[in-house]
Amino acid sequence: MVLIGPPGAGKSAVGLLLADRLGVEFRDTDAEVGATAGKPVGDIFIENGEEAFRELERSAATSALGALREHGGVLALGSGAVLDAGIQALLDGLPVVYLSADFGTVAHRIGLDRPRVVIPGNPRGRLRAMLDERDAIYQRLAALTVPTNDLDPAELAAHIAAEITTT
Repeated sequence: MVLIGPPGAGKSAVGLLLADRLGVEFRDTDAEVGATAGKPVGDIFIENGEEAFRELERSAATSALGALREHGGVLALGSGAVLDAGIQALLDGLPVVYLSADFGTVAHRIGLDRPRVVIPGNPRGRLRAMLDERDAIYQRLAALTVPTNDLDPAELAAHIAAEITTT
């Protein structure tokens, strides 16, 4: 199973709990990208640029999706990986779950809801545009959409496990 969704939707936290509940392996492409680069994902963006990050992400996602097809498991796919047509093709035929979250929830979870020094570039506006751009892609790729706004990771994992075992 592949979990997709925006940053802060809970893919990593829910994925780990879901894999444990199902007794399968868990992988997280953002964690794998960070391990490969030897630094946090955010630092890759700042120091190396988005193109370098996307290349690492594409490699991690391709490897993880291949392993998922062969061995099963739960994969938390980085939020922007779905923008890559090659990754979209690799998702075909896999059970994909979209962990949806509204703007306010995502902003809160990633820390953009607090008053702070003015940051050039309007990060909240960029976040809203990113969410708007990706929502249709997430919806198109997903067999199941699960709103995460009012549920904690354990509740979400239980809900998803129940959904997949009854369908």
